[in-house]
Amino acid sequence: MDLSIKRITVNLPSELLEEAMKISGENMTETLKMGLEMIKRRKAAAIAEELAGTIDLNLDIDALRGR
Repeated sequence: MDLSIKRITVNLPSELLEEAMKISGENMTETLKMGLEMIKRRKAAAIAEELAGTIDLNLDIDALRGR
């Protein structure tokens, strides 16, 4: 992951940001980072859900465990 920092200016509803900060218990930057990470996780989960059942894994659990 690229750890470079990007300074931005955004227009956000004050009440929404304040409520999110109360819920997260974090400062503005950390709250926004948490929100962005949640978006990434939600998209990854949606992709995984779309793929559910499309990959046929014929695995023999006993053979994998050396039984």
